[in-house]
Amino acid sequence: MTQKTHHPVARIAHRLGTARPGERDLPEETAVALTYGGTTQAVMMATPADLVDFAVGFTLTEGIVDTAEAIDAVDIVELEDGIDVQIMLAEEADEKLAERRRHLAGPVGCGLCGIESLEGAVRQPPVVPASDLTLSPADIARAMGALSRAQPLHAATRAVHAAGLYAPGEGLVAVREDVGRHNALDKLVGALARRAIPATEGAIVLTSRVSVEMVQKAAAAGSPILLAVSAPTALAVRMAEAAGITLVAVVRDRDFEVFTHPERITDGTVDTGKVSHVA
Repeated sequence: MTQKTHHPVARIAHRLGTARPGERDLPEETAVALTYGGTTQAVMMATPADLVDFAVGFTLTEGIVDTAEAIDAVDIVELEDGIDVQIMLAEEADEKLAERRRHLAGPVGCGLCGIESLEGAVRQPPVVPASDLTLSPADIARAMGALSRAQPLHAATRAVHAAGLYAPGEGLVAVREDVGRHNALDKLVGALARRAIPATEGAIVLTSRVSVEMVQKAAAAGSPILLAVSAPTALAVRMAEAAGITLVAVVRDRDFEVFTHPERITDGTVDTGKVSHVA
């Protein structure tokens, strides 16, 4: 990839009644087409980085394939108007997607991609696998604090989202950033799948609010705990309850609100965390 993730842009800053010219680094967003077998499934506005992770994660969280092994290859093709991410699937998965396309009633847009009905838009997510994972209030504070420190693009621009996976005793094991919160989560899921790191062994941590799509994607990844800095929607709470996900939101240091499956949040006060090593 040759495209930059951010650029300095001229601006005039008004501070305390005084105007001063200068520059601010702003994140880049690029039209990214996700193409399967020569047919575009979705076009997203995304940060032009970690696009193989994006392709793998989107393909998994949208239910196009069940495992990353069903993805044969991903090619990144830069075009004048954007980037075409060409995803080659194994034969059986390719046939399944072709059958799904034949049932689509209309064109595909971004957001809820490849959805052919109202029922599909609010589809029930899979129930996450049984897990012994628990977090203490110290773990929750540590996870959110570590995520805030592991965002170089946000540090430069103050304008992007991040998603990470936190494992007690290990810290953050992966983080991805993007201008879109859905994209950041897809990139994280793809990064985990490509490194064979099971999301079932950690909590997904988000810098955004929790919408229903974020819960659906977290459930597809299999993570039993979802932490977020902002509040969820009511439908997201119902989805998390049905999926067996512990939803913790409005995290501010050791203050937070638990909306579903509170049994995974302990009252432990012993701090045994280690320094994060993020990839």
